[in-house]
Amino acid sequence: MRILAAMSGGVDSAVAAARAVEAGHDVVGVHLALSRAGGTLRTGSRGCCTIEDALDARRAADLLGIPFYVWDFSERFREDVIADFVSEYQAGRTPNPCMRCNEKIKFAALLERAIELGFDAVCTGHYATLVPTDAGLELHRAADNAKDQSYVLGVLTAEQLAHTYFPLGTTPSKAVVRAEAAERGLTVAQKPDSHDICFIPDGDTRGWLAEKVGTATGEIVDREGAVVGSHEGAHAFTVGQRRGLKLGVPAADGKPRFVLEVRPVTNTVVVGPKEALATREISGARFSWAGAAPVDAEFECEVQIRAHSEPERATAYVEPDGVRVVPERPLDGVAPGQTAVLYVGTRVLGQFTIDRTVSAVPVDA
Repeated sequence: MRILAAMSGGVDSAVAAARAVEAGHDVVGVHLALSRAGGTLRTGSRGCCTIEDALDARRAADLLGIPFYVWDFSERFREDVIADFVSEYQAGRTPNPCMRCNEKIKFAALLERAIELGFDAVCTGHYATLVPTDAGLELHRAADNAKDQSYVLGVLTAEQLAHTYFPLGTTPSKAVVRAEAAERGLTVAQKPDSHDICFIPDGDTRGWLAEKVGTATGEIVDREGAVVGSHEGAHAFTVGQRRGLKLGVPAADGKPRFVLEVRPVTNTVVVGPKEALATREISGARFSWAGAAPVDAEFECEVQIRAHSEPERATAYVEPDGVRVVPERPLDGVAPGQTAVLYVGTRVLGQFTIDRTVSAVPVDA
């Protein structure tokens, strides 16, 4: 196949590209420039899109003997990921920018251009597996559960899966990938993994958001509506947050309180006891299926609401206005804006963005 290898500058994408070459494919490397800030260096940065990352990707491509290009996707990234991130927080939701980047950039904008240029597939260093069936490709968890990234790939559609290539999915561990990189002479063999939000390299999400949307004093109230504190911007709070609340009125039982809800229209933050974070039902209107859609409108599955959380057994209902999921046990700390990914065993069925939650604990409990 003609393969376009997305090379981030990390060890995973470098080894994925190397395996594609070794498998006999015609491979071209590409690094996505997602920021136009020329001084974006890795010093003090915990992201994945720095100048050094582009240079590391080029060195890996040179060693593999494949053509290498840098494509400027900064405008698409700014519109589809960064602007979306800001608007979701302003709406009182908790977005997942990595999910949106996979959906809008790596497997939409990049894949579209790759197909236009005659490539058969885009290769990445994600840890996930593709299983061929009579109904088409299925997306499954990686062999290494600790590194499994199928959750953030849950946004891929059947058409996108048909043009993807994940060479690392069956690898038993990250240690094997690093050892292979060292054997191949790749300089990124021991490069640390990227983490946090790449466009907020210092990890200060609250400070970054304050610069983007400003501050606006509002009230912090309990579940009964009593004012227990104040804040300088509801966008700085997420459901489940405990630290940094600075409440002026202690709880009657002396226990810590957590953010239960963010109301952007009134600039209000609602807090309450930890047990009130339990959620008995979630639903969302924006959904997609990773491969063939479920045959039945009601089916048993597992639901996962964070990249590294444990899946929970649940019943899903496909309704005219979206997907509704009722877990066997209440979910903890679910926030609108998060992504719920549905599984059956190791297979990813699809995903939806959570826009409604139902608490397992009534207000008067």
